[in-house]
Amino acid sequence: MKRRTFWHILIFLIIIILYAPLTFAEYRAYQYYVRSKLNLVKKSRPFLIVSTLDPVTYLAYHGGSESIDIDLLRTWVCAGYTGKQKICKSPYKSFNLPGTPSKI
Repeated sequence: MKRRTFWHILIFLIIIILYAPLTFAEYRAYQYYVRSKLNLVKKSRPFLIVSTLDPVTYLAYHGGSESIDIDLLRTWVCAGYTGKQKICKSPYKSFNLPGTPSKI
């Protein structure tokens, strides 16, 4: 009985090792309209940005609701092999608000 269990485990591990390179990950990209809430000497302009951080994490990472205001414009999934690559392009038509620089 122990010998049969050993072979089952061995076959299972071989299958996992053979299929591991064929697996792919995916992540979600978010496009935000960001405005500063800080009163600086030089007035900052709102801008568009694409990030992999969800809205709550993005806001917390960049100083919280006291320092910036964000609006989520759109989101999409970047599928396939995503290691060491830039954020994938949006499948939607390019969107840029008049008078705002884009950091996409």
